[in-house]
Amino acid sequence: MQHTILGRTGLRVSRTAFGAGPVSGLMTGNDVQLQNSVIAEALRIGINWFDTAAGYGNGQSEINLGRSLNSHDPDRDAHIATKVRVLRGTSRSFGEQIEQGIAESLQRLGRDRVTLIQLHNGITTNPDDEPFSVSVSEILVRGGIADALADLKRQGLVQTIGLTGTGHPEAMRAVIRSGFFDTIQIPYNLLNPSAGRQMSDDFEDRNYGNVLEDCLQQNMGCFAIRVFAGGAVLGLPPSSHTLKTPFFPLDLYQRDAVESQKLRADRGVPEMAREAIRFSLEHPAIHSAILGLGTPEEVRNSVV
Repeated sequence: MQHTILGRTGLRVSRTAFGAGPVSGLMTGNDVQLQNSVIAEALRIGINWFDTAAGYGNGQSEINLGRSLNSHDPDRDAHIATKVRVLRGTSRSFGEQIEQGIAESLQRLGRDRVTLIQLHNGITTNPDDEPFSVSVSEILVRGGIADALADLKRQGLVQTIGLTGTGHPEAMRAVIRSGFFDTIQIPYNLLNPSAGRQMSDDFEDRNYGNVLEDCLQQNMGCFAIRVFAGGAVLGLPPSSHTLKTPFFPLDLYQRDAVESQKLRADRGVPEMAREAIRFSLEHPAIHSAILGLGTPEEVRNSVV
């Protein structure tokens, strides 16, 4: 497994990272034996970045990942990244939600700190322009979201803070250029490379506006997500998560599935997976590709 330095963080990270989200379903499920074997194989081949979130399986991913890593990585050399989503319509401020969120995540993970806490909201011009999205001003205002996340760094609970790179490109660009955030995760794949290049208006609702160029200028640590477009790149059926999520919904998956047919031709899933991983890692801004890996074989096939 190749490793690289994660932008200005100085952290050495594996070029492919382990995604513990709901698309593969591994870490949100109940097969402890399979979870342990997959995590052990990931560590064996050199994967050292493990990505989870409080919202993955209502905390189940954090519980399972924490248990497995604490067993197979007793020296705690691996990096854990988790996420917090802020909500409106509650009695708690965004800052209070962030403080409570990290406390609950650490408890589920069985850790006293994590490498990264990431804002798990998209960024748009106005609040709630997209499901659960927050505005630039809500993030950057004094005493706002960015300050609350930075306070976790000051307390020693997290080492770095990051963004979820979804929403409106200009809004994302404004937050990236603020210099507050160390890392970003952003969709970037064979079917939609718009985060890394200028694209036509045909992409409409899925155009990420070449914001990776801004990330490069800020020397941010960048992770590619949705490398397989929820499985569409590989010709796999939609996951149960795809059938219900408001963030990357079924109609987007179906469009991607149609577009991917000509890419796959006669290639099998392992070959197509490696091509998709290589594509994401070729962009100069991308340091690591976060992959939803569900079996030891898939882990081994993630090495490119």
